[in-house]
Amino acid sequence: MDETLLRSLTPSVLGILVRRGIDFAAAEDAVQDALVEAVRVWPADPPRDPKGWLTTVAWRRFLDAARADAARRRREDLVDEEPAPGPAPTVDDTLQLYFLCAHPSLTPSSAVALTLRAVGGLTTRQIAHAYLVPEATMAQRISRAKRTVSGLRLDRPGDVATVLRVLYLVFNEGYSGDVDLAAEAIRLTRQLAAAIDHPEVAGLLALMLLHHARRAARTAPDGSLVPLAEQDRSRWDTRSIAEGVEILQAALARDQLGEFQAQAAIAALHADAPTAAETDWVQIVEWYDDLARLTGNPVVRLNRAVAVGEADGPRAGLTALAAVDDALPRYSAVAAYLHERDGDPATAARLYVEAAQQAPNLAERDHLTRQAARLNALRRR
Repeated sequence: MDETLLRSLTPSVLGILVRRGIDFAAAEDAVQDALVEAVRVWPADPPRDPKGWLTTVAWRRFLDAARADAARRRREDLVDEEPAPGPAPTVDDTLQLYFLCAHPSLTPSSAVALTLRAVGGLTTRQIAHAYLVPEATMAQRISRAKRTVSGLRLDRPGDVATVLRVLYLVFNEGYSGDVDLAAEAIRLTRQLAAAIDHPEVAGLLALMLLHHARRAARTAPDGSLVPLAEQDRSRWDTRSIAEGVEILQAALARDQLGEFQAQAAIAALHADAPTAAETDWVQIVEWYDDLARLTGNPVVRLNRAVAVGEADGPRAGLTALAAVDDALPRYSAVAAYLHERDGDPATAARLYVEAAQQAPNLAERDHLTRQAARLNALRRR
């Protein structure tokens, strides 16, 4: 190591840094750091341009120090700006994150899956269940979505339809009781409805309110599920029902029917019936027909079979069910219910057991198991 060379280059490199506008003390510190680095590196890898090497390294050391000092000052400023104890102003970027994750470079289904995972807090298993696909398939879909947006600037928000789909699925997971997200989904949908004049946004908000209004009556004190027909309707939240119906009526008046408005109309008919026996099942079947036309969703046809069974009798319901894919979740539960209504308790009990084995959560499994046990006990009498 030629220490004489280093000493001779020091004033020149220091002068270069000062002429670049660097404070002398800072320039001197940077040059000293560069000299230390030269002592470490040059014996094994001497540079062809020692002066250029020292200048470049010193400049980089100065930049590193300047950035570190700026970051320190910013931290100190943040401490000085720290608000006094007490309620803090609310800054909520959640809805904006929903839009940003629904990136135009993604397909709608991938955008929904990614947003549910990254922002909605759902597990891959929960998302797969909502999409009726295996968990491994959904894991691959989410991984592909992450790779697609990797390195992209998330400055082009996605469309409203994709965000609505995400909010709907988040609400469904919360309403099922697996993850308590229903209230959060309603809050975000209210924000969206206040910001966007869109009939489907209103339809989704109405749907959420109407379903959420029945939540207190959905479970017994021991935590067991209470079917809709057996719920204590005095426990329904009439204020939420009234609000949901009012929002829905305003949306339907615009004559731009969408799937969420149709679903809300079905929920409103349930909420409007004083008793289960007084439910207008004929109108519900008609709304299911509209919903099937709008979505082509096989789950809609499954639910329609139940409505047909109530409107036209269990035989008609079983006929409608025959046109539905028997691999759908809850198919066996629907078949069991219709067979019981049709006077075939043996088949119904067997199907309830089958449905319990396929149930997505413990509460539903216990309910279906009790239904099977009830029918088997009746048959033994």
